Amino acid sequence: MDKRTFTNRLVVLDTETTGLNPQEGHRIIEIGCVEVVNRRLTGRRFHTYINPERIIDVGAIEVHGITNQFLADKPVFSGIAEDFIAFIQGAELIIHNAPFDVGFINAEFSKLNNHIGAVTEYSKVFDTLAYARKKHPGQRNSLDALCKRYSIDNSHRELHGALLDAEILADVFLLMTGGQSSLLDESQAESDQLKSQIKYVMKDRPALKVISCSEEELIAHQQGLEAIEKSGVECIWNL
Repeated sequence: MDKRTFTNRLVVLDTETTGLNPQEGHRIIEIGCVEVVNRRLTGRRFHTYINPERIIDVGAIEVHGITNQFLADKPVFSGIAEDFIAFIQGAELIIHNAPFDVGFINAEFSKLNNHIGAVTEYSKVFDTLAYARKKHPGQRNSLDALCKRYSIDNSHRELHGALLDAEILADVFLLMTGGQSSLLDESQAESDQLKSQIKYVMKDRPALKVISCSEEELIAHQQGLEAIEKSGVECIWNL
């Protein structure tokens, strides 16, 4: 487990939206969450589509494939807010590029009449993108790139979808934070592995045969040492 201490209950979350910026009036159209307890997927999930009450950008539709026609009969955000908060409350949210999703959720919260506050009043937030950038500096750290790095099959991911991406991110998160907890552990593991490869000599083995050098070999060796000395290099064998 990674050195960082997580809460017992995690909720891996993703959203799809009508565009890129909530400050320009863009809205959430899908929320997908999966629950992780004690580093195990529990099977509990929260998933809903949302009528954004506005037109979806063409570029956004190309990413997630969700259309206004599909969302026409779906609930508005105020209709799902209570259930959503109940699902995330007390958990730590695991989000890839958390400022994006949290910014949209907070914008939706601000439109509600009951002044329910911000996401961080209900949950802690852990950004897997920021973590991946520290763990793999100078490398691509998109969700697709992390899937490739950690050998996670995402071939079924032709379009972005909040629930599918949350499920994939859960796998990435568990692998990315599930290695040795410290360098000491890694060193100990390497040491244990090396010890297992050592072949110890039995104490009752026969004595090794000692072969002495001849007079000619001894003279040749001494001449070699003298040649080293004459070259100006200190010969450690003569010390």
